[in-house]
Amino acid sequence: MSAEDTKALYLNLMKQVLTYSLWTPPPEPLEILNYARPFPRKQIFQFLTAGARRLDMQIARVRPIDENAAQQGYWSIVADTMIGTIGLDNIQFCMEQVLLNEVPGDFIETGVWRGGSCIFMRAVLAAYQVKDRFVYVADSFRGLPKPDPVAFKEDANDQHWKQDFLSVSKESVENNFKRYALLDDKVIFLEGWFKDTLPHIPSKKFAVIRLDGDMYESTIQAMTSLYPKLSSGGYCIIDDYHLDGCKKAVDHYRMQNGITATIEFTKGNPVFWKKD
Repeated sequence: MSAEDTKALYLNLMKQVLTYSLWTPPPEPLEILNYARPFPRKQIFQFLTAGARRLDMQIARVRPIDENAAQQGYWSIVADTMIGTIGLDNIQFCMEQVLLNEVPGDFIETGVWRGGSCIFMRAVLAAYQVKDRFVYVADSFRGLPKPDPVAFKEDANDQHWKQDFLSVSKESVENNFKRYALLDDKVIFLEGWFKDTLPHIPSKKFAVIRLDGDMYESTIQAMTSLYPKLSSGGYCIIDDYHLDGCKKAVDHYRMQNGITATIEFTKGNPVFWKKD
């Protein structure tokens, strides 16, 4: 087996493990996505799950997983990423292009959940034996912010802040890196709200920025702080362009800054473009 074959085998295996594609997913607790259920189903499920919890039990359902779910991504109780193999393929493509073309800069994801995308970024650098670039892991590590409809009217009805499932501690993400033997001094954690951390980021250049903030506020703050640092020939990946708030933030920033690079769509959620 050649070195290239070994590299491909490692990265493909990483994708399968990060997305939990090698195993059958366990039943899904009713608490997941309960915030999005309509009244009165939300209250009924809340009552049932609270009663079960008092008995040290949990009510779960067998969730029918579409055969394309692991590729396109979904909210999993066991996977380390929710972006699917298509999203990981996209990261690999962008990273390989900037490494091949020697585009300067580091790599970052804003909004990391369990850290799967950043873990994969670090895996790509390890596979290519790149030792002079960093992976930045930026998150509040306590979920999404409560909407500020005065400053960001586009987020007025956003409900993501109510979802505890999206809150993953820094310690948990660090432990996930350790499980893959990929936590080292090339991984830098930025803990806090984007408005507080991203303007003061130490990296001067980025080769790939991946924004996964769901909301208008989180997306526009990340774009404002990071896009000027994205090297020419680098890639901007937007995970949530299908969400109204995120799309408006991206479109507003591109229009205000005269960005005309063509947005490319993947077969999953992420969109991306190459900076001129």
